[in-house]
Amino acid sequence: MDFTLNEDQRAIQDMARGFTADRITPYAHQWDEDKVWPADVARAAGELGFGSIYVSEEGGGCGLSRVESVLIFEQLSMGCSSTAAMISIHNMATWMIDRFGNDEQRERLVGDLATLDKMASYCLTEPGAGSDAAGLKTKAVKDGDSYVLNGAKAFISGGGTSDIYVVMARTSDDGARGISCFVVEKGTPGLSFGAQEKKLGWHSQPTCAVMFDDCRVPATNLVGEEGQGFKIAMMGLDGGRLNIGACSLGGAQRALDEAVAYTRERKQFGKAISDFQAIQFKLADMATELEAARLLLYSAADKVSKGVPGAAAAAAMAKRLATDTGFDVTNAALQLHGGYGYLQDYPIERILRDLRVHQILEGTNEIMRVVIARDLLKD
Repeated sequence: MDFTLNEDQRAIQDMARGFTADRITPYAHQWDEDKVWPADVARAAGELGFGSIYVSEEGGGCGLSRVESVLIFEQLSMGCSSTAAMISIHNMATWMIDRFGNDEQRERLVGDLATLDKMASYCLTEPGAGSDAAGLKTKAVKDGDSYVLNGAKAFISGGGTSDIYVVMARTSDDGARGISCFVVEKGTPGLSFGAQEKKLGWHSQPTCAVMFDDCRVPATNLVGEEGQGFKIAMMGLDGGRLNIGACSLGGAQRALDEAVAYTRERKQFGKAISDFQAIQFKLADMATELEAARLLLYSAADKVSKGVPGAAAAAAMAKRLATDTGFDVTNAALQLHGGYGYLQDYPIERILRDLRVHQILEGTNEIMRVVIARDLLKD
């Protein structure tokens, strides 16, 4: 059992750290304030392979493991967890096409997605189907050599901006087994988008409803087989949960680093507040909790990569702990900043706003407990 990163992993981590310092951290505040998606920075990330981290080499990706993926997203999110999370979702959707699509789909779609010349969105959630994802209502009806889609998806990251939408739609009434996976390309007649949502955080990425009104897609855009969509969606989420956990840890690590620096500089009662034992204990607990969550996340990433039994439950554990810990540590960092932490002059409040949603998306943390308990209680 070795808890150290190998030479290649350290090099990948360093590359992501350097990219974040140069291309993300200096601009994240402005992206948040202006509510703009930094498409040029995403394409630059694609040049480094960050758009297809665990997509197969045969499909045009990097072919790395989920461990390297969480290392990358942890570093990217130290600059801007909102931007990092959008690239994470893109990776998840692209992997689904590569893993379950056929050769023609990989040839036609994955290349431009791998380089982030095109963006992909993941479309599962609906207005009436959140945690009960298998209850989705969007329908896909076979009509000759096409499928006609009708319905709507909610809270879609990249909505209106992405080029490719990986959509779960119902092809039969057979519960989860009646769901299939489709690729819908931007510009397809019948595909439309709602107004951009006004959100607490994640301001650097667009989010809106995605709607299908007699949206006709070729049968060649069916990913996998009919009825396989829910399985594809859940397997995609295993990786997505790891990545969003990494985004929480990276954001929280940045918040902790800022808190350490601030408490060294801030003076009250004649000395730096970092000299007070109460502050030291708080910082020690924050660092300890982050490291514990990080180790669980890396372990879960290794299990998902290897496909070992219990990997899905391990991903759920890691996502639950990392996102809860990430938010709690960031909230503690804001408290250590006092009133200054509440101001936009410091990055803490932005990190706090961005990390809060991580406890909700990719499966709420309550659903993570359901996944874990189901694994514990299975026969």
